[in-house]
Amino acid sequence: MFILKRIGVIGLWLLLIFTTAVVTAAFKQRFEDGPNRVFSGGPLISGELYLGAEPDWQFVNDISTIELQLLSPAQSRRIWVASVDGKMYVWSGYMNSFVGQIWKSWPGQAERDGRVVVRIDGTRYERRLVRIKTGAVLDELMAVVSEKYPSRSSGAAVESGDVWVFEVAPRVTANTAVGVES
Repeated sequence: MFILKRIGVIGLWLLLIFTTAVVTAAFKQRFEDGPNRVFSGGPLISGELYLGAEPDWQFVNDISTIELQLLSPAQSRRIWVASVDGKMYVWSGYMNSFVGQIWKSWPGQAERDGRVVVRIDGTRYERRLVRIKTGAVLDELMAVVSEKYPSRSSGAAVESGDVWVFEVAPRVTANTAVGVES
């Protein structure tokens, strides 16, 4: 009995050490320039800021993830990405699940303030996220997503709210009062 108790105490100490290490690593990453493979990061600071014409985003179908930073709060994460008709899209699944409602806070934050910075191959792009709830693009986008990733979503899943899809669109500036995007 004494040996089992001792093994239990050692096991609890090891668990405490492991948990402390993980929490410390996650906390420290929040102040770094971008996310790492596991934890969310701080603001995307390094890299040239792109100021040219709107790119044809088709090339993102050849990369696995991008770094995406919300401005409010200023946190970044690695996220899956896809392109249809030269436009870039990101998404979040499990939005109607209990786990998704606890774990996935960025989509709600993005819906409130869609301003983001995206970093791809060291280049930063100032953009905004526009939520897409319906439309013909959804089935085509979900087909690209299902081919690229181990995800089997559909346009119906987006329309039901299980999956939230955002177009990564150009930011609207103060000089575009008539609604023309820059």
